Amino acid sequence: MALVAGAGESVQMNPTAAEAKTELRRSIRARLQTLTAEARSEASARACARLQEEDLWREAASVLLYAPANDELNVWPLVLDALRHNKAVALPRFDVERNEYLACKVTDLERDLQAGRFGLQEPSPSCAVVPINRLDFVAVPGVAFTLDGHRLGRGKGFYDRLLTAVPGIKCGVGFNEQIVSMIPTEPHDVRLDCILTPTHWRRTGRSAVLK
Repeated sequence: MALVAGAGESVQMNPTAAEAKTELRRSIRARLQTLTAEARSEASARACARLQEEDLWREAASVLLYAPANDELNVWPLVLDALRHNKAVALPRFDVERNEYLACKVTDLERDLQAGRFGLQEPSPSCAVVPINRLDFVAVPGVAFTLDGHRLGRGKGFYDRLLTAVPGIKCGVGFNEQIVSMIPTEPHDVRLDCILTPTHWRRTGRSAVLK
């Protein structure tokens, strides 16, 4: 089955959207495995530098970033930049009881971080929870993105549930290899306001008219 369509087209999908998403995840992960560590590092640096030029980033006072997995674009330079410019910086922490991610404030990366449930660095329990409705900017990882703001996650729905409550800018962040022309969508999927890769900066929806 082809997974290609123009932006905004209505696509009848067979097999189901969930099955098509699984197929697309396999395809994108195979692409990412071809990237060397050096290529990932260089691409990540270019993407972070690109975002630092944007007013959306410069003007954001409260940001939610993430500790990257091996197959995700490394946004750690943005964490350091945000702390250096006195932004309120939060990272996701998985709450086992709620089975969801919380945004938790960090100020000292050596003191505030610990290994989390999924093997990633997370804020420690002593870090204060940041209300989602106070976030100005969220960097959103994913498996695949379209340039018009659709995102394919890992299939657990954690980020979609978090993003529904975010009033600020939701920015998909990934490698060029993660950009596709169409992603099967379901009612719970949250559309992003902008997309960032090493060579792309695209505003979508409401952020396209922001000055």
